[in-house]
Amino acid sequence: MSQPPNTSEHKRLREHHTGPVEPWRKWGPYVSERAWGSVREDYSPYGTAWDFLTHDMARSKAYRWGEDGIAGICDRYQVLVFALALWNGRDPILKERMFGLTCDEGNHGEDVKEYWFYLDSTPTHSYMRMLYKYPSAEYPYRELVEENRRRWGANQREYELLDTGIFDQDRYFDIFVEYAKASEEDICIRVEAINRGPEAATLHLLPHLWFRNTWGWTDPRGREPIIYLDSQRDSLCIVADDTAADPLSNLQFQYKLGRRFLYAEKDGGARFTDNENNSVRLYGCANNPKPYVKDGFHRHVIHGEASVNPAQCGTKSCIWYQRSLGPGESWVLRLRLTPQELRDPLAPVEETIRTRRAEADEFYETVYPPKATAEERRIQRQAFAGMLWSKLFYYWDINRWLEGDNPKFPPPDSRKRLRNVHWRHLNSMRILSMPDKWEFPWFAAWDLAFQCVTLALIDSAFAKENLWLLLFEQFQHPNGQIPAYEWEFSDLNPPVHAWACWRVYELEKQRTGVADTAFLEKCLHKLLMNFAWWVNRVDSQGNNVFEGGFLGLDNIAVVDRGEKFPGGAILEQSDATGWMGFFCLYLMKIALELARTNPVYEGIATKFFEHFIYIGSAMKKMGGRDYQLWDEKDGFFYDVLRHPNGEFHKFRLRSLVGLIPLYAIEVLRREDVDPFPVFKYDLEWFLNNRADLVGDACYREGRDGERYVLSIAAPEQFSRLLRRLSDPGEFLSSYGLRSISKYHEHLPFEFAGRSVGYEPGEAEVQVKGGNSNWRGPIWFPTSYLLIHSLLRFGQALGDELQVTGDGRTITPSQFAEELAERMISIFTRDAAGRRPSSGEYAKMQNDPHWRDLILFHEYYHGDTGKGLGASHQTGWSGLIANLIDEWRR
Repeated sequence: MSQPPNTSEHKRLREHHTGPVEPWRKWGPYVSERAWGSVREDYSPYGTAWDFLTHDMARSKAYRWGEDGIAGICDRYQVLVFALALWNGRDPILKERMFGLTCDEGNHGEDVKEYWFYLDSTPTHSYMRMLYKYPSAEYPYRELVEENRRRWGANQREYELLDTGIFDQDRYFDIFVEYAKASEEDICIRVEAINRGPEAATLHLLPHLWFRNTWGWTDPRGREPIIYLDSQRDSLCIVADDTAADPLSNLQFQYKLGRRFLYAEKDGGARFTDNENNSVRLYGCANNPKPYVKDGFHRHVIHGEASVNPAQCGTKSCIWYQRSLGPGESWVLRLRLTPQELRDPLAPVEETIRTRRAEADEFYETVYPPKATAEERRIQRQAFAGMLWSKLFYYWDINRWLEGDNPKFPPPDSRKRLRNVHWRHLNSMRILSMPDKWEFPWFAAWDLAFQCVTLALIDSAFAKENLWLLLFEQFQHPNGQIPAYEWEFSDLNPPVHAWACWRVYELEKQRTGVADTAFLEKCLHKLLMNFAWWVNRVDSQGNNVFEGGFLGLDNIAVVDRGEKFPGGAILEQSDATGWMGFFCLYLMKIALELARTNPVYEGIATKFFEHFIYIGSAMKKMGGRDYQLWDEKDGFFYDVLRHPNGEFHKFRLRSLVGLIPLYAIEVLRREDVDPFPVFKYDLEWFLNNRADLVGDACYREGRDGERYVLSIAAPEQFSRLLRRLSDPGEFLSSYGLRSISKYHEHLPFEFAGRSVGYEPGEAEVQVKGGNSNWRGPIWFPTSYLLIHSLLRFGQALGDELQVTGDGRTITPSQFAEELAERMISIFTRDAAGRRPSSGEYAKMQNDPHWRDLILFHEYYHGDTGKGLGASHQTGWSGLIANLIDEWRR
């Protein structure tokens, strides 16, 4: 194996450390883009998070569990936060955070109405760069709400910020924010604002530095930190000091940040207030104990109020700069946040940024696959940037949230009956990878698994840490369940964690030669608990057919699969059962890998081989009853609604639900099995003595049976499913695989007065909030897994040609490559120069200041490839980096 790369960033990643936090990771972009409207900040009696703390209230209310901001950074425990605020002289509010619509305001659920782009980041955040596009005209807050309400339920697309015309004639500022670490905690900051418009425009830049409110929630209040102006220095200097404050306490440690100095250019004016509630505005009562409150800068800048502290101290500060910029004029602002007292602190800022930017280039040169085009490299690098910028300080103590901080002001009693009441043990003060720091600023179990597989390409240590956290005692439930997502941890996400642990282990081994079996082993022990929970929780009849609920596919069915059915009916699910077969195979793979050094694990591998056989048998035989999930007439797997009296109803809807069983396939070569005599003996015994169970779930293949194929789908079933997959009239789009067959566009499936048709774009129904649509669009995670399944079918079937839905012949491996190319083409420019993901907006397609900026959406239109849903959900679509890596190497 070649030597691992030795760039400056690789050296930082390999540095040994003795403390609880790696020094180069102590500061990063760990600040949310939206804390308002989140479950953590919801203390309403009805669990209505969006209504309890709105965007309009956010500037006035001190958050309990975490801060938000634009281009924000903070320390590992979010004691101190730096972010940028803006004003164009016309907006009704100071731009301190991103704006978007709530579930009741937008046409398709919550949706951010801003444009920003993550351009670059190294894994240690030694260098970061992002771009925010800020209109120079008044931001159309009211217009966006009113127009989207007008379109509500009218089956019209959402009204976006570009639709308002506010960016016409380039009347906006490009705001570039760069961070470069001179050392572990010494951060150089460069803000460049460019007026893209045809005439002069005024811009106010207000870098903010503030302490998260950790002192105001108990009775008596804690001792608070202080920020003050140090007027004895040559440059403008703000000092943040928590040495006299109560230390941050969580379980077994107490933490203080110490003094921090924010150095800045002298032509700005320092302002100070406190990070406290404006109780007069929020609740109609006096602002006790502090007269200067969180929205002090907004009121001072916009309305000229005397709402800042004349004593020039507080717990929240800003430096107010303003300038008129001519057409095309650029304005550069330099700052430095450091624990050191320095003379001439701003002199090295530009050189430090150039050095770290060059080191980032050097690092990514070792990451790009050799066959990637220049455009594909840009796409991959922006995907990595999105993943790295989407880390968040995720702080939440469920028990304290349920009980309240202050006995004098307890939460409403109904809180203990609403959500997450069985998760009192969950206590997080961790840095976690988020799906999207605006629309989904909370971890979700299966999102996180896919995010880690992408992160493993550049930072396997962080990927492993995040996978382990969901299995850690403060996250995984004592009964073995992995928490699903913040809105309800008891919901069910697909069991992809074993696959992710294996894939991250495998990627690290391939890239570095390090086989971290200790990581695999500790994860396996917890995954065994999780598997037992699944079997006991969602296999109610004990027949190895599973009823997993909605399983992350929000609105894919004709019913809400997360709800209980009347009369005791049970939905036996093809996807839940397929996922469990998939789960078994990866537990078996992990156990076999560990058995190389500890033969005890052969028995565990055998256990999951056998369990896989039982699941495969159940998918087809259903315990000898008169129905099965496989439908021989249609050549498809369906869900079955079974009633207590024995009646059943097949949901003949061709969707991902019936394709997920294809994930459960593994090919074992004889040389893979020979080192494990106990496992091999048990496998052969099953093949020779339990043909009634084994069926086609495990068979010998190839010359002299040199490989074993474990698959829920038998070869004939695979061939029939492949015809559907590869049919442009069904699942095959020009940009990948649709989540529901286009067949249902004109022939929707109907049941009990409800229907499901092919909907290739935004969701048209409000199941699970109406945020996500699985009724036709292309989704990266499910398609990525299917591509890998096709490759394994290629290993199983060799070069055997398959007939596709449009009459071609192709091998499974060739079809996998075709799907990968189609998905990559979502982001690359076509022959006409259009990038499908950017949709119909000419500005995003043609404008030189927009055309190479990539948004990584939640999902993509089934016919056009346009990006839809959450616009910064690199957590899903970051898998484009893996596809480029795998198919350009």
